[in-house]
Formats: sequence, structure tokens, C-alpha cells
Amino acid sequence: MSTPTLDSRVTERRNPRTVDIDLASPLDIVDQINAEDRLVADAVASQREAIATTIGHIETAFRAGRRLLYIGAGTSGRLGVLDASECPPTFGTDPSMVVGIIAGGDRALRTPIEGAEDDPVAGAAEMDARDVTHGDVVVGIAASGTTPYVRGALARARELGATTALIACTEPPAAMRAVADVYMLPIVGPEVLTGSTRLKAGTATKLVCNLLTTGAMIRIGKSYGNLMVDLRATNVKLQDRAERIVMEVTGISRDDARALLVAADGRVKRALVMHALSVDAATADARLAAEGGVIRRVVPNAPPAVAAEHAS
Repeated sequence: MSTPTLDSRVTERRNPRTVDIDLASPLDIVDQINAEDRLVADAVASQREAIATTIGHIETAFRAGRRLLYIGAGTSGRLGVLDASECPPTFGTDPSMVVGIIAGGDRALRTPIEGAEDDPVAGAAEMDARDVTHGDVVVGIAASGTTPYVRGALARARELGATTALIACTEPPAAMRAVADVYMLPIVGPEVLTGSTRLKAGTATKLVCNLLTTGAMIRIGKSYGNLMVDLRATNVKLQDRAERIVMEVTGISRDDARALLVAADGRVKRALVMHALSVDAATADARLAAEGGVIRRVVPNAPPAVAAEHAS
């Protein structure tokens, strides 16, 4: 006789393919988990239209000087904070442009705060504390699709005029659907370990977050071809990358690239326009601003082609 399903959420169901994983060898464990992980990319791809719609909303928000705010609890909250924290060094954005909020506050990043996810009032209060308003995009992350803290946040964000979206890995109940304008639902099936949504659900969530911020940043001109031209050179590795990008695009020496970046105050995009158009920094900024920050609309040439041996 089969065991009855006690919870309608996919993320809480037992996985029939891993019921004997406790007896598996290390190699078998790797193989079983890897086999489950292979399902994730297809689940994310199934949500391509909803993800693209959300990217469009985020682009509109950024162009209007507004923000993307992620909000979640536990693993979901940590993933939102992670994605937000990677935007300034990757894209040269102000930390206030993409914000990650976790139930229980920053202490919950390392130490679980019991019961924080069950408080919808706290989620709503966070939206007021962050001055959420019309033009902002608030993305709730709730692998289970039911987190009260996230539901409260999305409900209040909607009342304040923000666009709301939900990332969940199971079909959300009506109460959660009612507070989200867009649903991104990469349903990856039961976890290897029942209910451990830091596994497939966490991976799917990270992939969706990658798509949202990377897609929106590309749309507002943070790349030139596939080169990150608005990175912030905050360490030696990124300084080297900035110099290499300028060298690759312009064909100048490293010393000249370094000097050009100094004249451009370290801004790769500005440096490339200065070199291509033989203009000063102020003129380069004005030309970029007139074209929505998209360098391909200012610089007539595409970046150099990638040699076939480097593309493999």
C-alpha cells in the first residue's frame, strides 16, 4: 500500500527515486543528487515567458530610477540577498538599486530566526520601512509557495503601488497568487531529502535570480556584447579585468588602457566611448545618457569577434 500524500506542496513530498539513499555509497549519493539536479534547468526554462516579463518590469523600474527588492525567509531569503549583493561589483550599481531582504534581518543570514517566516505583518512592515512605492518591483521568494512573511510583503507592496512577482517551486495557493502580478514557478519535483529546499529548489531559485538581474542589467546597457563594461574595479582581479576589456576592445597596450581608465575615473564603459569617439569623459557620458546607457547605440562597432579556439 502506498503512503498517502500528507502535504499538497511538491516541495514537501517524498522522492520515490531516493528512498534508499541512506544506504548509498558516496559515489551513488553523488549520482542520485546529480540526476535530480539535471531536472532543474528544464524546470526554469519552462518559466521563460514569466521570467522575461519580470525582466521587462525590472528594466522599466531601473530606467525610472526605482528598485528591485527581493524578499524571502530562510534559504529563499539568503538567495535573494546573495543576488542583490553581487550586483554592485558585477554591474557597478548603487547598493540601493537591488535590495535583498530576509525574514529576521541580517542575523538570519547565518543564524535561523525561529518563526520569522510565519509573520505576514513583519513582511508588510518591511515594505513600509523600505519606502516601497509605485515603480518599484518586489520579488517574493518562497520555495514552498506559502510563506506568510512573503505573502504579507507582497500584499503590502501591491497596496503601495509596486509591481509584485513570486518565485516558487510548487503551485502557490490562491492567497499567494492574489498578491503577485507575475508567477515564476520552476517546479523541480520532490527533493532528494524530503523538504530540503536548499537543494533543487534552491538551485532553481538561484538560476531565476541570475536571469532577472543579469537580464535587466543587460537591457539597461551594463554590457557591450557579452563584456561587463560597468563592473566596479574594487579589487586586483576586477582591475585586471577592466584593463583587459579595454585592451581587447580597443587594441591598445595595457599601459595605455590603464591610463585611459584613469582618465575615465575607472569606468570601463566611459573609457570605451572616449576612445572610440575621441572625446572627453563629460562628452562620453552625455552621449551614453542620450542613448539610454547602451554602448552599442553610441559606438558604431561591435566588440571584436571571439576566436573559435577561445569559444570552446
